[in-house]
Amino acid sequence: MGLSDHSGNANIPEILAVLWEYFFKKAQLPCKRVCFFNLRMLDDLLSLSLFWIIVGLLVFSFFHGRFRVLENVEPPGPRPLLFLGNLLQLDLKRLDKSLCDLSKKYGPVFQIYFGPKKVVVLAGYRTVKQALVNHAVEFGNREVTPIFYDFNKGHGILFANGDSWREMRRFSLTTLKDFGMGKRLSEEKIIEECYYLIEEFERFKGKPFINSQAIHYAVSNVMSAVTFGKRFEYTDPVFQAMVDRDNESIHLAGTASVMIYNLLPWLGPYLKNWRDLMKNIEDGKSDIGKIIADLKNTLDPNLCRCFVDAFLIRKQNLEESKINSSLYNDNNLLYSVMNLFGAGNDTTGNTLKWCLLYMAKHPCVQEQVQDELKRVVGSRQVRVEDRKNLPFTDAVIHESQRLANIGPMALPHATSQDVTFQGYFIKKGTTVIPLLTSVLYDESEWESPYSFNPSHFLDKEGKFIKRDAFLAFSAGRRACLGESLARMELFLFFTSLLQHFTFTPPPGVSEDELDLTPVVGVTLCPQPQKLCAVRRQ
Repeated sequence: MGLSDHSGNANIPEILAVLWEYFFKKAQLPCKRVCFFNLRMLDDLLSLSLFWIIVGLLVFSFFHGRFRVLENVEPPGPRPLLFLGNLLQLDLKRLDKSLCDLSKKYGPVFQIYFGPKKVVVLAGYRTVKQALVNHAVEFGNREVTPIFYDFNKGHGILFANGDSWREMRRFSLTTLKDFGMGKRLSEEKIIEECYYLIEEFERFKGKPFINSQAIHYAVSNVMSAVTFGKRFEYTDPVFQAMVDRDNESIHLAGTASVMIYNLLPWLGPYLKNWRDLMKNIEDGKSDIGKIIADLKNTLDPNLCRCFVDAFLIRKQNLEESKINSSLYNDNNLLYSVMNLFGAGNDTTGNTLKWCLLYMAKHPCVQEQVQDELKRVVGSRQVRVEDRKNLPFTDAVIHESQRLANIGPMALPHATSQDVTFQGYFIKKGTTVIPLLTSVLYDESEWESPYSFNPSHFLDKEGKFIKRDAFLAFSAGRRACLGESLARMELFLFFTSLLQHFTFTPPPGVSEDELDLTPVVGVTLCPQPQKLCAVRRQ
């Protein structure tokens, strides 16, 4: 209840008048000498005492409430229906857009109901950053929905909380850095994979083809080198199944029927998408479990080959030192590896597909990128250190990420404690959606938010500029774990491909006919459509 809705406090004078009328008319206290043993008088005195007690409580409530009311006011939002909440007002097939529309009416902090479940939505750059960065602890928990629990059972990195999550995230960050995440070692692995991807594209000899699988296999091999210490051939059926299954699962997890499952978990066995997801999860656990078992059997504590080895060696060292190693268990290993492999494959792969689609859609921009590459790099392999001398190319990659908006709502957060945020009271355990669409398309931050405009990241002299509102990797405690690796991958894959190919629509298809409508899941990926990769001379 807010100050604008203090119906009780605003009517205190009227309440007092009614009480006075009731008690004093009832009491009819005489002005003459009183007999203290008169039972009627005793009743009158009790009535008068009760009156003053109620008056005291009302006054205390009024003044105490004036100081506490702002603390307890809930965010605004549309009126929910019984049982259904606000489901009838939302488009579950493009939920982020529905929430953006509601934010224009209810402001940057508002609440909605998914059935009986209350959810607080944060919209706009300033609000999202304030919550995730300035109040990182309060908004730092993960909301583990039924489907996310099905994914990880509370283990791993993405869908966990508490001590287990903190230790797995800390260990994963340290280990990825040790294996060169964002450094020279990672650069060499990515450049090696660039050659394989270029070879794969060359097989089509400039004819139209769908590039999705080859791109996902390439980026998955980079993460495979880190997690398993090896790469796979693109024709390996087990590798193909692992990658394709992850992509399908991330799409299914964002479908309307699975959102309904999160509200009514008992419906799961009756929903095809949920059944397919459960099969994918079990098959994924089986395939990755076999790879982990092989690495266990060949483990050499003196030679750390990959993330799995680092985990097993860490567990051994803790046990030998008689330090509690309970968090370094088989479940945390399995699900952490699944998180790293699946998330790295989907997000980076989809972003790279969007980059190439935008190049085919905007041939003049593509030509400018190629001219800059030719002028600065020539025919040699692009290196990470070249980025600072390729401002336009860097701006194009960033603008592709911004406009593609592949994680429109991030993964849902939950408040770790009661918090008063922008004047609104949010209880501990409340589900919170940081609406990244509203950040990357924030009209107060971007000059032309709905257009492909690399100038968003260039100053008047053509130099690259960072933009604070570029939160494509989210922010705070739950920001993307592999951000530095993903940035390196995008830069090296994109520039290597643009050095070797020009991307065009198929013959007979104009740039305007290319479809930019995304396929909606947890992430947004391009529609499967053919492009030509024409070899440059």
